[in-house]
Amino acid sequence: MPDTAIADARRGVSSEQLMRLKSEAEAAYVAARPKSAAVARGDSGFLGGVPMHWMRDWPMPFPMLVAKAKKATLVDIDGNLVDDFCLGDTGSMFGHSPKPVAKAIRHQARNGLTYMLPTEDAVAVGGLLSDIFGPFQWQIATTATDANRFALKVARAVTGRRKILVFNGCYHGTVDETFVRLKDGVAEARPGLVGAAFDPASQTKVVEFNDVAALGQALADRDVACVIAEPVLTNSCMVLPQPSFHAELRRLTRETGTLLLIDETHTISTGLGGYTRTHGLEPDIFVVGKPVAGGVAASVWGISAEIARRFAAYDRGRDPGHSGMGTTLSGNPLQFAAMRANLGEVMTAKAYARMERLAARLEKGLARAIAKADLPWHVVRVGARVEFICAPGPLKNGREAEAAHAPDLEAAIHLALVARGVLIAPFHNMMLISPVTKKRQVDGLVQAFGDIVDFLSS
Repeated sequence: MPDTAIADARRGVSSEQLMRLKSEAEAAYVAARPKSAAVARGDSGFLGGVPMHWMRDWPMPFPMLVAKAKKATLVDIDGNLVDDFCLGDTGSMFGHSPKPVAKAIRHQARNGLTYMLPTEDAVAVGGLLSDIFGPFQWQIATTATDANRFALKVARAVTGRRKILVFNGCYHGTVDETFVRLKDGVAEARPGLVGAAFDPASQTKVVEFNDVAALGQALADRDVACVIAEPVLTNSCMVLPQPSFHAELRRLTRETGTLLLIDETHTISTGLGGYTRTHGLEPDIFVVGKPVAGGVAASVWGISAEIARRFAAYDRGRDPGHSGMGTTLSGNPLQFAAMRANLGEVMTAKAYARMERLAARLEKGLARAIAKADLPWHVVRVGARVEFICAPGPLKNGREAEAAHAPDLEAAIHLALVARGVLIAPFHNMMLISPVTKKRQVDGLVQAFGDIVDFLSS
């Protein structure tokens, strides 16, 4: 039996059925999108044919060109309606163009888009951020990558240490220092990292998520400025923290004088205030991006009062400027207008309660379909974020998450869902519920997924 067939059998599916599913889904996709296909055949002028390289990661024969989006639905240029459970990979977690945000954008667009000065909206946003996420002292960035990068600079500045620590399989945007993995127990730069100016493994320690003993050993030298952590691993196949993990992480960082940065860019799905507020975490530094401004590019990073005091002492007397933090268009009035509307009117406890209910419905429906097909898979959920994983679970760490990833199988399922009018994230089988997602959309996704897994297991 060929290696691919053995691998498919271990996942509980037939290689022949998988190939047939992929072929039929590709044919349906192409037939339904002649306009998108014509554009794909032309010279776009973009490197690799797309404006951002990761747009090639969608498992489609060619990109679907979107004409418009409303609530939790996309319409492409060929007129196909698609129920959207990707939601911009969390960027549109509260739905496409929430009315208060769209209204605020229209108003601000008439009054200037950027001028390097604060507004009344900015003053309001500072208070809203603390009300929702906790009493941090805030700074604005454009992406969570930037927010993480700037926050790590502050951590190094106030501790006088250079190294950071990450968890194997983590995701913190495109911060070079976090592109480190464990290979046979040794830290190395991820092979996909392009053009690095230095070896990230020289400045970064990496341990497995949920491994408290390894974490303690790595921090014992007291040379780590900051542990940067997702509350839940989300980069491949989702890994939940074991019950005592976050308490031990906080204890060990405090004992060794190491700062703790919690990156909520994906786990903001957990509830109002993210995983941090929902589960009572106590980070020194807090980062969240993607949906914080309702789809407008914005992110925030906050530091505790104690770290702010230490940074002020560090900063006192230094030459102004050239800090390596901040970008000209960050903190612009359009960001503040969108954030004020989103934080004040869209990101509410009521919205999260609805998201939680529908996500629980989706989780149960997917699990039933997997059980009915007798597949060795499982489903995992963090608030409004749901994933199916084509392997037994629960997973304990990044190594297990990487092994559970089944690229060919996941790509075929993704494309087959698109052919049935449903879009999920192109990475890690992620499905997201928004406040405007409909019950019928959830039930439609469950039905489509059930049909696919029944086909694969037959």
